[in-house]
Amino acid sequence: MVTIYDIAKHANVSAMTVSRVINKSGKISDKTRKKVEDAIKELNYIPNTAAKSLISKKSKILSLLITDITNPFYTKIARGAEDKAMQMGYRLILCNSDENEEKESTYIDMLISSGTDGVLVTASSDQSKKNIRKLIKHNIPVVLIDRTIKEIYCDQVISDNEHTTKKLIEHLIQQGHERIAIINGPLDVSTSIERFDSYTATLKQHGLSINEELILETDLKHGDTDNSVEKLLSLPENKRPTAIFTTNNFIAYKTIKSLQTFNIRIPEDIAIVSFGNLEHMLDPAPFITAASQPAYNYGYIGTQFLIEQIEGKAPKEPRTIMLPSDIEFGKSSLFQIKKEK
Repeated sequence: MVTIYDIAKHANVSAMTVSRVINKSGKISDKTRKKVEDAIKELNYIPNTAAKSLISKKSKILSLLITDITNPFYTKIARGAEDKAMQMGYRLILCNSDENEEKESTYIDMLISSGTDGVLVTASSDQSKKNIRKLIKHNIPVVLIDRTIKEIYCDQVISDNEHTTKKLIEHLIQQGHERIAIINGPLDVSTSIERFDSYTATLKQHGLSINEELILETDLKHGDTDNSVEKLLSLPENKRPTAIFTTNNFIAYKTIKSLQTFNIRIPEDIAIVSFGNLEHMLDPAPFITAASQPAYNYGYIGTQFLIEQIEGKAPKEPRTIMLPSDIEFGKSSLFQIKKEK
């Protein structure tokens, strides 16, 4: 392994001079700096970051703990986080909890023991509280991404779930839909709670009744939408929904596939709106009206917040950034289609 002493000998300078060039500290002439940098390249020297972290107490490593790497929403978050980390001189470790609190806990224990500088977290559920508190107890900076957790006060980058859901439901109502079902995630996840609350509030605001038969819940990772769709289709025709609000992109994708197995046409028979677009999942999907979330910005801004905490540049009070979603209108209305014919 090449050491700084090898570099010093090759460049005919002291080891202290090499250290200053590597760490960009102290006054070094341009000529000497170039001589050392050339020697580093020639000998393919790779700095020992573990040794450096013992001195600086910083590893320059950030960690991103997400719930489902197969979901394009989270891969875009990871892209934004990595871009910002690299821009600021940090590296990023990616961890995937699979919406599993125990797996999440195992990763957090690993990150604490490995000495990460900070962690961006998409919590698996409200039960993640003890896992996040473990990080805080070890003085590791935390930023929550996408999902909040009750009684955890830290920087967070989240979605405007209430307003976006309202716009999606009102779009359906404006097209004439009255029987609007919801297929939602578990109600121990903040995004599911907030979207459900906005769904019911919007229906009430427009004088529509809340029908328990049209309210269904599924697992976010392994959810069986076939069962949910079958329940909806088994209702008498005058009670069957004419539209379904799916509360994330995976639920939307699975719901569409389930409806197609029952030979239900979308949107002619049942309309679909989704919180989260189906880009790279179902292409093309012109019949879907969807809320497109700025996933890249969640990771980018969250990483900015995290680094500011690590470097002592963050304000004392926790910050919350609520990012708006764009509604991409598709042919999501049964009644609109009929009028066009």
